[in-house]
Amino acid sequence: MKTNTKIRNIAVIAHVDHGKTTLVDQLLQQSGLFRENQEVAERVMDSMDLERERGITIAAKNCSIEYKGIKINIIDTPGHADFGGEVERSLIMVDGVILLVDAAEGVLPQTRFVLQKALKQKLKTIVVLNKIDRKDARSFAVLEEIYDLYIDIGASEEQIEFPVFYAIGRDGIASANPNEKGTDLIPLMDAIVDEIPGPKFDEAEPFQMIVCNIGYSDYTGRTAIGRVMNGSAKKNHELVCLQEDDKIVPLRISKLQVYHGIQIEEVEEVGPGEIVILSGVENVQIGDTICHKDMPKAYKRIKVDEPTIAMYFMVNSSPLAGKEGTYVQSSRIYERLQKEALYNVAIQVERDEDSGHFIVKGRGEFQLAVLVETMRREGFELGVGKPQILFKEIKGKKCEPIEYVVVDVDSEFTGAVTEKLGQRKGVMMHMDSSALSSRTRLEFRVPSRGLIGFRNEFLTDTKGSGILNSCLDGYEELKGDIDTRHTGSIVSDRAGNAVAYGLWYLEDRGLLFIQPGDPVYEGMIVGERNKSGDLPVNPTRSKKLTNMRASGKDDAVLLTPVQPMSLEKAIQFIKDDEVVEVTPKSIRLRKIILDAHQRKASMRSK
Repeated sequence: MKTNTKIRNIAVIAHVDHGKTTLVDQLLQQSGLFRENQEVAERVMDSMDLERERGITIAAKNCSIEYKGIKINIIDTPGHADFGGEVERSLIMVDGVILLVDAAEGVLPQTRFVLQKALKQKLKTIVVLNKIDRKDARSFAVLEEIYDLYIDIGASEEQIEFPVFYAIGRDGIASANPNEKGTDLIPLMDAIVDEIPGPKFDEAEPFQMIVCNIGYSDYTGRTAIGRVMNGSAKKNHELVCLQEDDKIVPLRISKLQVYHGIQIEEVEEVGPGEIVILSGVENVQIGDTICHKDMPKAYKRIKVDEPTIAMYFMVNSSPLAGKEGTYVQSSRIYERLQKEALYNVAIQVERDEDSGHFIVKGRGEFQLAVLVETMRREGFELGVGKPQILFKEIKGKKCEPIEYVVVDVDSEFTGAVTEKLGQRKGVMMHMDSSALSSRTRLEFRVPSRGLIGFRNEFLTDTKGSGILNSCLDGYEELKGDIDTRHTGSIVSDRAGNAVAYGLWYLEDRGLLFIQPGDPVYEGMIVGERNKSGDLPVNPTRSKKLTNMRASGKDDAVLLTPVQPMSLEKAIQFIKDDEVVEVTPKSIRLRKIILDAHQRKASMRSK
């Protein structure tokens, strides 16, 4: 094996909100990529609207910098557990990783997940303790947690000998000495060049490129993004694509591009180790191998963890259907879902022949909620059902996915959180009240079923101050029934427009979701009842007019302000017999069977 010493390929991995994208921003700026007076957006790698709004990375993205004559390809990966598939496919393209850990929050579930994947591929790691300027920073204790994590995962002695840097990513400074505040990121860039090995390749092997991502250009159509594992290729070379079923598809490179900063530039030839973008590849999928037609040889295919959750996607069949959306047909929805499965290896789409609905499988409810929100912004109108857990049969026993949950709460809320997770079959693994001053860290193993709908309840119980993180921690035998929601629904029994007078009478019955003037229909959920069971109501009720006057009769009706229903909250709220109606302008909740008599008959038959 030979080494390409002119290239370094690294990925920045971490738990969500530990500062990956901010650190990449500073690496780009300090490499001299931008002019001194050039105006550059904050978190320049978060290019999607949803990423900027939510402040998190959803899709892995590539960029590159030049340092000491060496090209460093950098992949900014998502930190949320639901987007683990993006991390897994990105690690195929790199030879080392920067493991970023918050100096105050320490090791969290996704830190374990991404490090486990990196060490499994024997990637070299550089550890960066970020945000050391926080008042609650505990760098040395967090470093001990990292060493414990490496040992727990089963790292080799060579892998545990990692360099450590203490950084403030926002200010663009890093130092190898915890007692000295750095002035820039030069020590970190030196370590990337010195510690991360260059890409290795076999001179005897033909050109092989593994497709790790698929893009789209308005000018050249679909593009294949991946790493050249062996050999080299030039523009207009005749190549072939080796697909999963050993099918060989011929293709010709119309354009050959590589990353230069946050832009891409066209080149005539690419060599081993380079991360490249090929145009003219209409039938390529993630995991395929592209190679010369005379010497077709497949590379090891990308495999990611299986999905753990599924949701029904369906055509919107409510009385208000088609009034706000552009794309409402079943064929258009299915086409869009198929496209998503093509670009996202962690998403699977199936058609339910009995109901005509589509089953979309993914890593978590947040990942599927992001997909629904994206479709909504594209003009789609659809309905989505309650998330369902995907079970596995292991050694003849029905097993379910288990999540490793880390909770940081004020100490006064510890009892409430422990009680609620206990009701959801959670088992406490560890409790540490000394890690974060007045806060307590709790670690649980909880069935994935138990976490559906829990996050909103958790925020209410902790008065918005609690932090909850989780990631998949294997499968165990089914834990039994879990009652995830004890309240009922307030359901409209007729169509019309909500009236303030009618809503005022309903406020004592629970929490309302609608405001005066909002359209309603029979079977639409207008609120959450404060008792179990569903309650049929008339939200269109108006005041009866008489010719009698009395004191107080004409007082204005004052309603409690209604918080707009978010998509994630709606998906977590619904029960098995309910659906979220999603349009570009509205999010409504409804019963699957709108007619009250038919609902009762259906419940009796069950």
